[in-house]
Amino acid sequence: MSDLTPALAAFIENVKDGQCIWGLQDETGEGWVVCDSVEFEDTDVMPLWSSEDKAKAHCSDEWANYQPAAIPLVDFLEYWVSDFNDDGVLIGIDWDGENDCPELDPIELAQELADIEEESK
Repeated sequence: MSDLTPALAAFIENVKDGQCIWGLQDETGEGWVVCDSVEFEDTDVMPLWSSEDKAKAHCSDEWANYQPAAIPLVDFLEYWVSDFNDDGVLIGIDWDGENDCPELDPIELAQELADIEEESK
């Protein structure tokens, strides 16, 4: 792995155990929480968490109608990353609600996660 920030290292370690990433999905099962970037103008960020509990902690206020939904790591790497990259969407890892989380390029995150996906085989 490359030089990781402590936040990214913790995220990867948690994902390694469960082999899935958590997002917040609406009650229809079609929509996902996406926010405005705090770092880049006119850029969307999809918050993702390394555990169901961390994701569930954000199911209140404006996100009260959302629920944690697991995204298997293999599916995330195979399908989601290219869609995010094509759409210019960044990934916010272990979003804390205060807009204080790393916003990562999906390709960079995928490169780090691919290492742990390989280790699980």
